[in-house]
Amino acid sequence: MDIREDPADGRVARVSEASALRRMAATVERLSAELRRTRAAADGRAVVELARGVLVERLRCGPAQAARQLAALAERAGVAELELAADIVGRAAQDRLADAAGDGRGDGAERRPDTAGAAAGEGRRVVGGDGRVASAGEETWSASVRLRVAESAVLGAGDCQAVAEAVLGHALGPLGAVAVAVWAVGADSSLSLAGAAGFAVGEAGRWRYVPPGVPTAARRALTERGTVRIEDLAGAGLVSIGDRHLPGGRVVALAAAGGRVLGVLEICWPGPPPRRPPSVVRQVEALAELCAHAVESDALAGPAPHGPSLVELVDLADGLLDPALVLLPETAGDGRVVDFRLHHLNAHFKDLAGRSRASLTGARLLEAYPLAATGGGLFDAVERVHATGEPFRAERMALTVQVDDVPLTVTASAGLSRHGDRVLLVWRPLDETALLADLLQHAQRLGRIGGFEEDVTKGLVTWNSSLYALHGLATPVPLAELPAHAHPDDAAALHGFLRTVLHHRKPASTAFRLRRPDEITRHIRVIAEPVLDPDGRLVAVRGAYQDASAQHWTEVALSATRDQLAHSERLAAEQNRLALQLQQAIMPPAQRTVDAFDLRISVRYRPAEIEHLVGGDWYDAAVLPSERVLVSVGDITGHGIKSATGMVVLRNALRGLAATGAGPGQLLTWLNLVAHHLADHLFATAVCGLYDPDTRVLRWARAGHLPPVLVRGGRASTLPMLRGVMLGALAEAEYEEGRVELRPGDTLLLYTDGLVERRNVDLDDCVRWLVTASEAFTGSLERRLDDLLARSESDTDDDACIVGLHLG
Repeated sequence: MDIREDPADGRVARVSEASALRRMAATVERLSAELRRTRAAADGRAVVELARGVLVERLRCGPAQAARQLAALAERAGVAELELAADIVGRAAQDRLADAAGDGRGDGAERRPDTAGAAAGEGRRVVGGDGRVASAGEETWSASVRLRVAESAVLGAGDCQAVAEAVLGHALGPLGAVAVAVWAVGADSSLSLAGAAGFAVGEAGRWRYVPPGVPTAARRALTERGTVRIEDLAGAGLVSIGDRHLPGGRVVALAAAGGRVLGVLEICWPGPPPRRPPSVVRQVEALAELCAHAVESDALAGPAPHGPSLVELVDLADGLLDPALVLLPETAGDGRVVDFRLHHLNAHFKDLAGRSRASLTGARLLEAYPLAATGGGLFDAVERVHATGEPFRAERMALTVQVDDVPLTVTASAGLSRHGDRVLLVWRPLDETALLADLLQHAQRLGRIGGFEEDVTKGLVTWNSSLYALHGLATPVPLAELPAHAHPDDAAALHGFLRTVLHHRKPASTAFRLRRPDEITRHIRVIAEPVLDPDGRLVAVRGAYQDASAQHWTEVALSATRDQLAHSERLAAEQNRLALQLQQAIMPPAQRTVDAFDLRISVRYRPAEIEHLVGGDWYDAAVLPSERVLVSVGDITGHGIKSATGMVVLRNALRGLAATGAGPGQLLTWLNLVAHHLADHLFATAVCGLYDPDTRVLRWARAGHLPPVLVRGGRASTLPMLRGVMLGALAEAEYEEGRVELRPGDTLLLYTDGLVERRNVDLDDCVRWLVTASEAFTGSLERRLDDLLARSESDTDDDACIVGLHLG
């Protein structure tokens, strides 16, 4: 820590080491930026030097002349030398990167100069010192430049970490990506983070290894065997590196080489990935292929891969007792796997069509078994195992072969595993006897049944495998000893069962409680029938045990549920009765008409027709001590006793608060506090109005409620939708006030949704019905309310309330 004297007052000031650390950090950041720029320039220079080499070979000239020719061509075309160099390299290479960049293609890719002679009038673009092309004030790189510079950086990178940084900085960053992760795929389908760029500090350490089966974005690409676009990582139920700080969208592409998936390239966007044309998708896949070569190089530079050699794999196949084949991949010129060669068939292999092993050895899989290519068949499984390294096993797989133009299908169990770039296929055909035995075993497992046979003459008892697990024993139990393993209360029933089978020689069955050695009790049903010789003597007993525990406890639970349901029905009926009595006491179907200050107020209320749907609609109309008139209507969410009591609380609270002289907006603010804090979290909508007879102005506010309808001069319309949330939804809320000056002859209608709402009809259309119906009626206020209530088409079985105000 530095100690310095303040020249102003002579006091000693302590200068923190933090400032020195900040300066050091700034220096490190500056040097790192310079290093990145230097590396970018070096990568660009590598592309230029490669283009010069192409010109040397094509023009049969020296390096100096090629350099001058490249500069002259770029000057004539009005483009950067780096951009022209990238195009030259792409046209010469005709590789995956050239296809992705659109070099020499007419697929809508961006226009590029012709190396043979570009027109100078195509438009000149300014070139920066680092090789970037600035167009219309925005610095951009063409796809060709980005991909070629990225390729140069990848080839010069020492590891996958440098590859991730190069791919993000040169190719994907200009497209809007903010981070990149390169995953290596293990033989067990696990994922290892080989390189990452753009993520927060410490993220790489958290995601160094992902075991098989974890639902990550990279795993989704492996499962779907292709490029995957994920709009929202969390919304898709996936996790991945950076999900805390970069929870936006992802694009994940397989990094494959030679038909094998070696890794995954994961690209992060701050939001949903932008929709890109097919050319950009090809660019991403080309970059993923570059990453695959980097992952493969890292694997080769590390420890020797675990797995047998080809000779060892052949020896392994020969040591198996089941038919086995060793398959080698056959690739096309672009590295895609197109078939698999039958390299070796072990001695147990028998061809379904009767062909010899010698005639099949060396043949291609699709040539020997063309029907294996059918959707979801053997070839798809082999190709997937070879690509992902994830073992595959199927208890039943249909293997079909043509025999004299007739398809022969054999069901077999199959197993596939990858060893290096080879695939070992093991299968075991299931004959009819084995298939029937397998079906029987599954049937017994599903029915929780086990069979037995007891030889009475030899005293030999035979159980199938499921009975050992059922009884929890290692040795079979003779029927005569069965009571010793049962609950004492069931001994009489078992003795009767044994007497019927062993002495009366008749089939019988009984149920008992089996007491296992582990003190677990099971409810068992045993069925047995005697086997007699020609002389009628008992020689054996055959039968079955069935575990009926689940059925027993289901019956017990069902009985208890019936009792609980009957109790709940009685309780609900009592609550509905109380709620209905409370509702009828506070909210009678018709209230007396209020006449005050030339204002006439009438109310109509229709309770729900179904008693258990007793709701919480409420209304109020009263002249306050201030000679203003309070009018309100509301609707409690839900039904039953809670809604009915909540209605009483809010209605009485509003009437009491109105005596303070506050406006309707403030009254609803206070009422919201009552609903949220003092009334067990009630939720309700409401409209509150205060009418001043001196000015004939009605001030009103709404809390999530439908707007009132004003009828004036034979025309009806809704009042504006003032801002105001439902009561009880927020701890604190403010409500906007509106003003409407009533004129003689005006009628204002306040109502609840039970008057207008219909199923499968938009609520705005329901309100428009009320507006139209209000315009068509010209009678008195009371007859108007009766008419609206009678003509209501609401089908929600809810309470309906309507309050009418008419100024004479």
